Amino acid sequence: MNGDCMNTSEKNLTSSRELHDMLLLRYEPIAIKMIKDEKDVPETAINPRRDMGKHMALCQAYALTRRNRKTIYMDKASEWCWCPMVCMGYVEASPGTPSFDMLSRFIGIGDKAAAEKFFAEFPRLPQGKYKGLVTAPLCSCPFEPDLVLIYANPAQTRMLIGGIKQQTGKLVETKLDIIDSCAYSTVTPLLTGQYRVTFPDPGEYERGLADEDEVILSAPGHRLDELITGLRNNNNFGLGYKLLNKEMELDFKRPPFYNDLFEMWGCDKGEDWTK
Repeated sequence: MNGDCMNTSEKNLTSSRELHDMLLLRYEPIAIKMIKDEKDVPETAINPRRDMGKHMALCQAYALTRRNRKTIYMDKASEWCWCPMVCMGYVEASPGTPSFDMLSRFIGIGDKAAAEKFFAEFPRLPQGKYKGLVTAPLCSCPFEPDLVLIYANPAQTRMLIGGIKQQTGKLVETKLDIIDSCAYSTVTPLLTGQYRVTFPDPGEYERGLADEDEVILSAPGHRLDELITGLRNNNNFGLGYKLLNKEMELDFKRPPFYNDLFEMWGCDKGEDWTK
């Protein structure tokens, strides 16, 4: 393994350890690399159709990566769900095609015109641009991720959002849907370069082993350092996930700036916290 690859692997391992340490994650973050040329697929990657004689949905590949720490190469031949086929740009499903007409009837919108308008704006990568994608556990990933997916509970996700705000000065903007979580968690942030929160859809719950209390935080690969820095800064300020304790104490201790503000407002002051 060359020096650059070693540095990348070590950096990914450090990022994984920091995320686990600060958030107590249940599963491993998923590193994703979009593949234009199959020579860029890691030798350790499992291709379901070639190596297992089976097909799987993209959300199942995500489950094998985050739960079992498997590296998977998903391509058109291995894919078993319509949504990645369309949103990854493997097939043609633009307005006017038979597949567009069929799929627009099954996206959960009763009005035909509204359904067709919605599906015409569905997140899609350019058709034919990519051969597939690799999903790998961040802790042992040998490449620089294009995207990192973190499956977390709502409390952990809250801290992730706080880390983003700490660094960017902005709120995370997202739109929520009941289905097609692979499109929204993967394609949308690849297209926009922005963070995103997504609920696992029913198919990911039934076949991709998503838990009922899980939410997906998508971080573009080039923003992972930013996210971790924000988490670290909030952690040092006393707002880390492991530092929060449930309490019902009245006149509870507060950060010093609270007392400074209350003094400005002519209100009672209390004790400063010591976190």
